Amino acid sequence: MAGTTHTVTNQAPPLVQYDVFGADRALVEAVERHLAADVLDEGLTELSGLGRTVGSAQVQEWGAQANENPPRLRTHDRYGHRIDEVDFHPSWHRLLGKGVSAGLTGAWGRPGGHVRRAAAFLMWTQAEAGNGCPLSMTHAAVPALRTEPALAAEWEPRLASTIYDRALRPPGQKPGALFGMGMTEKQGGSDVRANTTAARPLAEDGAYELTGHKWFCSAPMSDAFLVLARAPGGLTCFLVPRVLADGTRNVFLIQRLKDKLGNRSNASAEVEFAGTWARRVGEEGSGVRTIIGMVAATRLDCVLGSAGLMRQAVAQAVHHCTYREAFGGKLVDKPLMRNVLADLALESEAATTLALRLAAAYDDGGERERALLRIAVPAAKYWVTKRCAPLAVEAAECLGGNGYVEDSGMPRLVRESPLNSVWEGAGNVQALDVLRALRREPEALDAYLREVGRARGADHRLDAAVKDLLTELADLEGVEGRARRLVERLALVLQGSLLVRYAPPEVSDAFCAGRLGGDAGASFGTLPHTLDLASVVERARPVS
Repeated sequence: MAGTTHTVTNQAPPLVQYDVFGADRALVEAVERHLAADVLDEGLTELSGLGRTVGSAQVQEWGAQANENPPRLRTHDRYGHRIDEVDFHPSWHRLLGKGVSAGLTGAWGRPGGHVRRAAAFLMWTQAEAGNGCPLSMTHAAVPALRTEPALAAEWEPRLASTIYDRALRPPGQKPGALFGMGMTEKQGGSDVRANTTAARPLAEDGAYELTGHKWFCSAPMSDAFLVLARAPGGLTCFLVPRVLADGTRNVFLIQRLKDKLGNRSNASAEVEFAGTWARRVGEEGSGVRTIIGMVAATRLDCVLGSAGLMRQAVAQAVHHCTYREAFGGKLVDKPLMRNVLADLALESEAATTLALRLAAAYDDGGERERALLRIAVPAAKYWVTKRCAPLAVEAAECLGGNGYVEDSGMPRLVRESPLNSVWEGAGNVQALDVLRALRREPEALDAYLREVGRARGADHRLDAAVKDLLTELADLEGVEGRARRLVERLALVLQGSLLVRYAPPEVSDAFCAGRLGGDAGASFGTLPHTLDLASVVERARPVS
């Protein structure tokens, strides 16, 4: 009898049917640290339930299906009528419905809402990052709408709703609504002051007619959009509904969908406005000031999204190496692989800890916390999102050739990993924003230094890094050319301060040695071998 040649051995089982929240020690501890006692039990129960949903075979399958079946644009119906609709795979709608029902658009009006939503968003990204876009846009629209109390009263309950209604119909007839954004144009990109879309006032108070083109419009099947256009008084923010109150379609011409590197399940569009009805949000000429709260909220979601992708990549790598054997033992027990895994785990935990701290600052709402966010959000957005891509690539390499194959799920993480660094302003934009805060808002730097100062004396490498940072901050002459270095150090010192205060000693020790003490190489897996790396890896293992 011929022997079989297809017996499968030495393969890791799928990482499925587990509590994504409970398995993430750093995330659980951050929630316990930042949620008030009176909502903690409720929050933990809620997040654990969502964690089991994210880790379920059903939701993981939906994520794969949504990614494999990207949206399709239909500009006209069968009769030749212009409809400008985007068709999504059913799994997209299932995921989006779950995200809405989990409260991912409703942080602003409940106790501990930002911490609870941040933890949930970080997890939900791990199911499929694409549908995070409409969830993020909807959440972030609230600060802009609140500049017009009447608009906020009308729209905010719909945005905070836990009911997903995909139908295109008048907003007043819907139990819940989603928002998209249309800010950038092809000639300006992040320089929104170069926008040329024109807004002509109509007879109705606050109503305008828009004419122009948007190079990137997020979530084009949303119920309404925040858009920048040039009114007689200058650059202004507008609300553009997809369907008007009388049931007719607003003029919203989708020219094409972007063919993107990753984020394949989500639609990003180029759109034209040609006599499009819009409602002014804020005063004429105050467009940038009106959207600044929206921008900060979406930047924090970039940090959360990258932290979620990092966590999933690390979880998959550690899980694989826990089961896979090579050269006479488990991969996870090999000193060199342990060094790589520990280094990846440090990056992931530092990102999670920083992201949840910023969410807690939103919940606090105090003057000092708001000042801290002014520097910490763009610094975190710069650094965490930039670390996501190299981490995802290294984590995929931990699976060897298996990590290069679509079935592993790692290529999807790799393709997704650069997105958040580009979205809501690329690295240079974030660095320049930090410089602007340093120059114009001394209270922001004061709040930052108070925050990192809470760990003073706990680790000599952190103390030395703070001292070096102060030296750099004392000389802002010609700073733009070294802005990236400065912002990187701001982020690393803040992460180090948080880990020294809150993480286990083996984690903070390794972070300070490898990130602040200069005792590591340029790639992952070059930490000092004398550290307790086994404990760092075990902490990152996805077991709940």
